[in-house]
Amino acid sequence: MSEFILNGETVTARDDHPHLLAALREELGITSAKDGCSPTGQCGCCTVLIDGKARVSCQTSMEKVAGSEVVSLEGMDPAEVDRMADAFAACGALQCGFCTPGIVVRTKALIDKNGTNLTREQASRHLGAHLCRCTGYIKVLDAVEALAQDNVPVVVQPKGVGTRGAKYEGRELSIGIRDFIDDMNPEGCLHGALRLTDHARADIRSIDATAANAVDGVRGVFTAADIPAARRVGIIHKDWPVMIPEGGRTSYLGDVLAVVVAETRQIARAAAELVVIEYEIHEPMVDPVRVIHSDEPAVWELDGNVLSTSAYSRGDVDAALAESAFTVTETFQTQRIEHAFLEPESTLAVPSGDGDDRSLYVYSGGQGIWDDRNDIAAMLGISEQRITTELVSNGGAFGGKEDMSNQAHTALAAWHTGSPVKITLSREESLLMHPKRHPIRMEYQAGCDADGKLTAIKARMIGDSGPYASVGMKVLERAAGHATGPYVVGNVAVEAIAARTNNSVCGAFRGFGANQAQFAMEGVLDRLAEQLGITGWEIRDRNVVTPGVTWGPGQVMDDGCKGARECLDAVKPAYDAAMAAGKSVGLGLGLKNSGLGNGFKEIAKAVVHFRAPVDGEPGKVEVRHCWTEMGQGVHTVALQVAVEELGIDAERIEVIVDSTRELGAGQTTGSRGTLMGAGSVKAACEAAIAGGREIGIDYEGEYRVDWTNSLGEIEAAKAAGEAIENPIIHSTFGYAAQVVVLAEDGTVENVVAAHDVGRAVNPMLCEGQIEGAVHMGLGYALSEGFPCDESGRPTNATLKSLDIIRPKDMPSVDVILVESPQPDSPYGIKGVGEIGLVPTAGAVAAALRQHSGDWHNELPMINESNRERATAWT
Repeated sequence: MSEFILNGETVTARDDHPHLLAALREELGITSAKDGCSPTGQCGCCTVLIDGKARVSCQTSMEKVAGSEVVSLEGMDPAEVDRMADAFAACGALQCGFCTPGIVVRTKALIDKNGTNLTREQASRHLGAHLCRCTGYIKVLDAVEALAQDNVPVVVQPKGVGTRGAKYEGRELSIGIRDFIDDMNPEGCLHGALRLTDHARADIRSIDATAANAVDGVRGVFTAADIPAARRVGIIHKDWPVMIPEGGRTSYLGDVLAVVVAETRQIARAAAELVVIEYEIHEPMVDPVRVIHSDEPAVWELDGNVLSTSAYSRGDVDAALAESAFTVTETFQTQRIEHAFLEPESTLAVPSGDGDDRSLYVYSGGQGIWDDRNDIAAMLGISEQRITTELVSNGGAFGGKEDMSNQAHTALAAWHTGSPVKITLSREESLLMHPKRHPIRMEYQAGCDADGKLTAIKARMIGDSGPYASVGMKVLERAAGHATGPYVVGNVAVEAIAARTNNSVCGAFRGFGANQAQFAMEGVLDRLAEQLGITGWEIRDRNVVTPGVTWGPGQVMDDGCKGARECLDAVKPAYDAAMAAGKSVGLGLGLKNSGLGNGFKEIAKAVVHFRAPVDGEPGKVEVRHCWTEMGQGVHTVALQVAVEELGIDAERIEVIVDSTRELGAGQTTGSRGTLMGAGSVKAACEAAIAGGREIGIDYEGEYRVDWTNSLGEIEAAKAAGEAIENPIIHSTFGYAAQVVVLAEDGTVENVVAAHDVGRAVNPMLCEGQIEGAVHMGLGYALSEGFPCDESGRPTNATLKSLDIIRPKDMPSVDVILVESPQPDSPYGIKGVGEIGLVPTAGAVAAALRQHSGDWHNELPMINESNRERATAWT
C-alpha cells in the first residue's frame, strides 16, 4: 500500500495502480482529475498539485507519490475554488469543460508562484501541457489574467436572446463537479474492455477466449456469437458490424472482435490482450482511386466500393470554359483529420428487471441517443421501449460521436452479465474506432471573364470514406453542393464520389465537406485574381452571392445571403491595413448550411413544464429538449429562449435532455441545435403562455424544416424531363470571412474573423465558438493530420502526434459578429458551429502564397508528415 496526504487527510492506496490518476479515480473517489490521453501525459486533464507543484497525475507513479501531499480541486479552499469557477464562467473560458479542471489547477499553481506578475505570455507557455479542442485558449487566458490581477468579473446569468452571460453549468464544469460518464460508478459496476483486430483486412479463423476467461476477476467474454439479433448498426445504412464473427472478415483496424468484462478496468484490459485470434491476412485496399475501379469488394459482405455518387450540372460548362478570358486547372488534396475531443468515448449500461420485463438504462455521450437506443434494441432483439438512453453532456464531439462507438458493446455486456457495465475507450482505441474527417482529392477547372466574373466551375471529387457508411455519402453530397462556395457561377458541373476502403472510417466533422470543397474553391479564386492582377478581396467582391441570384446546384438565394457581403465588407479594413503595412495577408470567404437540408424532413420538439413553488420560492421551469450538449452551448440557447419568451429569471430554469419521450431531432449535427432548438423551445413557450402556464402540464412545441430538395431528386427530375427550376437545397446558411495575417517569419500573427450568425443568442458564447473554430481551422490548414499507411494503419497513435496547435502558438483572433437575419428563422438565427473553420485554410494558403511565392494545394501546408499519401492516389 502507498500512503500519502490527499486533500489534507492521510490516505492509503493500492500499489498496483499503474499511476496516481488511477488511484485517485478508481479507489479514492476523486473525479475532478480526468483521463483524456489514457494516459500518456499529453492532455493535462489530470493535473493535480503534488507538494505544491502542478503535475499530471497519469505520469506520477505510486512509488513517487508516497509521503507526498496531493491536492485536487476537491480539497482546495472553497472560496478560492468559487473564485476560479467565477472567472472561467464569467470569461466564457470553457465549452465542453472536460479539460477545464486541469487548467484551473495549473492556473492556481501559476498564480501561487507568480502572483500579479504572471503575464499572459507566461501563462500561454505553461499551459502548453494542456490540450483544449473547444476554446482556442483565448478566453482561457482571459480568465487566467483576471485571476492573476485579482480582477474577476461578476458572473452574470444571461437574459433573453441576444444577451451575454455565463454558459449553463459553466461554474460546475470549470471545477469538475458535473459528472461525465466515466465519473459515474454505480454499486456493483463491472468494467469492459474491447479486443480490436490486429489487421485491417483479414479473415477471422478462430477466436479463443480460454486464457482471458481464466483470469481471476473476469466475469465474461462476449463475441459476435453472443449477439441475439441484429449484428450491424449505422446511422443511415446498417452496415457497421458490432463485432466481426468467426468466419467473418475485418475491414479496418477499429473492428471489434470481443468484449471482456471484469471486476476492474485493469483486469479487463489485461484479459482482453489474452484473447487469441487466428487470422488469414489479406492485402488491404487503401487507395480510393484504385478501389472504385476494382471489382473486388474492399469490405466484407458489402458489394461495390462506391458508397455514393453526388452530381449535378447547370449550363454548358465546357463551352463556358473555352470562352473564358482566364482559366485555372488545379488538383487539391485535403487530409484525414482526427476530432481529438478530450473526453474519450464512454458508456454505462444498467440492467433491471427479470424475464420479459428486463430493461436497460444506457448513459450515452452520443450525438444521437435515439439512434443509439434503436440500434441497441435491434441488436438485443427487444422492443425500443425496453431501452432508455440518457444523454450525458459530453466532453466535445465535433461530429465524431454521431456514430455509436462502444454503446452496443456495453449494452450487450450488461444484458448478458445482469450487472451494470461501463466501457471507456482508451485514447488509442478511440483514435482507431471513430470516424474522421474525409480526405478528398478535388480536380477543379474554373474560368472567369476579363472583368473577373466567374463563368464556369467544373469539379470532380473523390473522398476516402473508409469501410462503413457512417454519413460519408452525406459529407460528399455537402462537398458537391458547396463546391462553388458563396459565389455566383452560371455554368457548373460537379461530381463527388465516396469510396469504400480499408482505411479509417470517415464521417461527420465540423464543416462536413464544405471545408474541403471551399479550400479548393478559394484557391481557384486566388489563382484567377493573380492572373487578373487584382486582390483577393476584389475578386470575391465581384462574385459574392446576393439575394435573387442562382447558387451552386440551382438554389435562388434569399435575403439571408446578405451576410456574405456583410462579412466581406467587415474584414476589408483589416485586409487593407495589412496590405498597406506590407504584411503577407490572405482572405477566405465561405458558406455552410445550417440544418440537414437535401430533402430531409427535420423535426424537433421541446417541452416546457412548470413546477409548483417550494418554501415560498417560485417553482422551477423545466425546459426539455432533444439535443446533445457537447460544449456548443445548446442548453444555454434553450435557457435564453425561455427567458426571452416567458419573461422569467434564468435561475428558475432547469434544462433537461429528455429521452423518455419522442422529441424528434435525430443527430445533433449541422448547427441544427441552435436553429431548431430555439424554434422548438420558442413554440413550447408560446404554447405555455396560451395555456395559462399551469403547474404540472407539459407544453409541447415543434419546429420543422420540410421544404428542401436533394441533389438526387434534382438530377432524377432533370432526367425525367421534369426539371425543378429553383430547388431549395438548404433552408439556412451561415457565412464567414476570415483574414489571416502573417509575421515576418511566416507564422500566423493575427486572424480577423467576421461571422454572420443571423442572430447571436449569446454573443460571448458565439465569440468562443468562433475562436475555437479558428484554432481548429489553423491546425487543419497548417499542421494536423491522421494519415494511414499501406496496411491501413494510422501513423499517429497519440494526441501529441496529431500536432494540434498549443496555447503559445495560437495567434490573436479578432471576432466580428455579423447579424444578418435569416428570413422565417426563429429570431433570424443561422448558427455558427459549422461555418467556423470553412474559410480558414483558404485564407492561410493565400497568405503563404504572398509570403513564400508558392501555391499550396495540399493540407496540411507545413507539416508534410501529416499529409495524405496523395502520391498513392492514382
